[in-house]
Amino acid sequence: MKSLVVYDSVFGNTEKVAQAMATAIGGQAIKIDALGADALEGVALLLVGSPTRAFRPTPAISTWLKGLPAGKLAGVRAAAFDTRISVEDANSAILRVMVKLFGWAAKPIAKGLAKAGGQLAAEPEGYYVGASEGPLKEGELERAVAWAQALASA
Repeated sequence: MKSLVVYDSVFGNTEKVAQAMATAIGGQAIKIDALGADALEGVALLLVGSPTRAFRPTPAISTWLKGLPAGKLAGVRAAAFDTRISVEDANSAILRVMVKLFGWAAKPIAKGLAKAGGQLAAEPEGYYVGASEGPLKEGELERAVAWAQALASA
């Protein structure tokens, strides 16, 4: 089964998650700006991730998802993930309200994957960073690996 992890990263945290997932499932991780036109050919499992930037995926991920033709991901099991700061760590009432209103990056990624015909294999998932620039919180890489392995073996 060909597996692909497509990601964008700003501070390197999402890249670490994507690389760990790809290694765990015997797939390939490709940063969105290096994604070739034929990269999706033959893919059975597609994981797409982005850091949460202003409660959304990065512009590069959003643009790519919007550009996928309807049906492009037909027959592909897909799942979305993001990296984010926890509202508890931020200790901000404003952030709590904003998250309730706008959410995290993984949800719009999942919607974009489904719109392109992908069969969503899991609820969108988030991995926590200790501060806006990271690093990843302890145990998050292991949690990401377990999530990816569960998707690959399902």
